[in-house]
Amino acid sequence: MKGPNTVFVCQSCGAQSRKWLGRCADCSEWNSLAEERVTPAAAGKTGRPALTGERATLFAEIDTRDSARLSSGVSELDRVLGGGLVPGSMVLLGGEPGIGKSTLLLQAAGRVAAQGRPVLYCSGEESPHQVRARGDRLGVTEAPLFLLAETCLERVLEEWERVSPSMVVVDSIQTVFSSKLESAPGTIGQVREAATQLLFMAKGRNVPVLIVGHVTKDGGLAGPKVLEHVVDTVLYFEGDRHHAHRVVRAVKNRFGAVSELGVFRMTAGGLETVENPSKLFLSERKADVPGSVVLCAIEGTRPILLEVQALVGTGAYGNAQRVTSGVDRQRLSLLLTVLEKRAGLHLSGEDVFVNIPGGLLVNEPAADLAIAAAVASSMRNQPVPPQVALFGEIGLAGEVRGSNHAGLRVREAAQLGFTRCIVPSGNVGADVTGTGCEVHGVDTVEDALGVLFT
Repeated sequence: MKGPNTVFVCQSCGAQSRKWLGRCADCSEWNSLAEERVTPAAAGKTGRPALTGERATLFAEIDTRDSARLSSGVSELDRVLGGGLVPGSMVLLGGEPGIGKSTLLLQAAGRVAAQGRPVLYCSGEESPHQVRARGDRLGVTEAPLFLLAETCLERVLEEWERVSPSMVVVDSIQTVFSSKLESAPGTIGQVREAATQLLFMAKGRNVPVLIVGHVTKDGGLAGPKVLEHVVDTVLYFEGDRHHAHRVVRAVKNRFGAVSELGVFRMTAGGLETVENPSKLFLSERKADVPGSVVLCAIEGTRPILLEVQALVGTGAYGNAQRVTSGVDRQRLSLLLTVLEKRAGLHLSGEDVFVNIPGGLLVNEPAADLAIAAAVASSMRNQPVPPQVALFGEIGLAGEVRGSNHAGLRVREAAQLGFTRCIVPSGNVGADVTGTGCEVHGVDTVEDALGVLFT
C-alpha cells in the first residue's frame, strides 16, 4: 500500500512543490517552503460536509428575525464591528505580541457571559489558571464562561457541541491543529483546515467566533491569505508600547464600515474605552508654538482631531533629512516639493521632521493641508493661531481638493472649542454652516498659507 505523499508548501502564499526549493516560484519568498504530508482521502469519501442540509431558498423567504447583533459589552469594539457581533460570523483579530489581544477578547467574553449567555474560551497558549488570573484582574464575574486549554481542533469542536455557547473565542488560530493532518500547527494546511472547520460550525450553529491571529515581522497576519478571505471581519490591534492607548482598526468588514476605529486606554484593570479620542490626542498640545497644527481627520465614520507637529532645521553637509512618525515619508517628500514650487518655500536643503503625537498612523489624503501648514509654520518660525483646525488634499499643481465628511470634521472641531476651520473651497456648503465655527474656503496651498499667517 502506498504511503502518504510528501509536498513542500510555501508558508507565505500556499504554493506547493514536489521538491524543496530555496525560493518560492510563485511569491519569490526565500526559505518559506515547509514539508507537509498529504494523506489520500479514504474510499467512499465525497468531500467536506455541507454547512447546512437545507435546499436553495428564495431571497424573499429568508427569515432574518434571528440575525440580531450580539453586543460584546465593549462599546468601542462594537463600534468597529458595525454595531455588535453578527450571529454566524467569524472575526479575526491580529496584532503585535503583548499588545493586548487576549485581554480585549477575555473582557468581551466575560461581559457577554455576564448577560447570561454561555461563552467558550479556547486557549492554546495559556493554561486555565493563567486565564483565570487575568480574568480576576479584569474583574470577570462568576458567569457561564467556560475555559478550555486545548489545541486539538476535534476536541474544541466536541466541547462546542457539549457547551452550546453563544460565542466562541479561539486564542490563537496558529496553535490549533487537526489530527487529520500530519503537519505541524501553524502551517498553511493546519491554519486553513482549522479556519474552515470553525467556519462550518459558526455558520451551521449561527454562533459568532472570534479568533486571534499572529503577525509576521512585517506586520501582516501570519498564515495563508485565504485566512483573511474566509473570515467576515479582519481587525488589527495597533498601538505603541510607550503609550497607554491602543487602537482597533477594521480593514475588512462584511457587516459594517471599513477603516472604522476604536480607541482604548491600557490600565492596570484592563482596557478602558475612550469615548472622546480628540480630547485624548490634544490633551498635551502646546499652543502658540511654531510647527503645531490641528488636523480634522476621519477614521471610518468617526471624526478625530489630531495634532500635527513639524520641525524644520538647516541640513548638515547638504544632506537634508526627511523623517516622519505617523505619516508616509513619500507623501511628505511630495508635499515639500509642492511647497517649494508653488508656495516659494526653500526646503531642498532643510531637515524636515513630521510627527503625529500619540503613535497614531494617518494615511488619508485630507491630512496634506495640515502637514503643509505645520512645515510652513516651523519654516517661518510663526505659530498658527491655536483655535484653527484644517483639512484638505493637496494636488501637484498646488490646488486644495475637497475631502469627504466635511460636515463631521467641522462639527467635531466646533465641539472642542475651535472657532475657525480652513477647508477646501469645494467643501464650503450647507453641511459646514451653522456649526458655530467660522469656515474659510481656499483654492490653493498658497491661499491657505496666506489666511493662516496674515
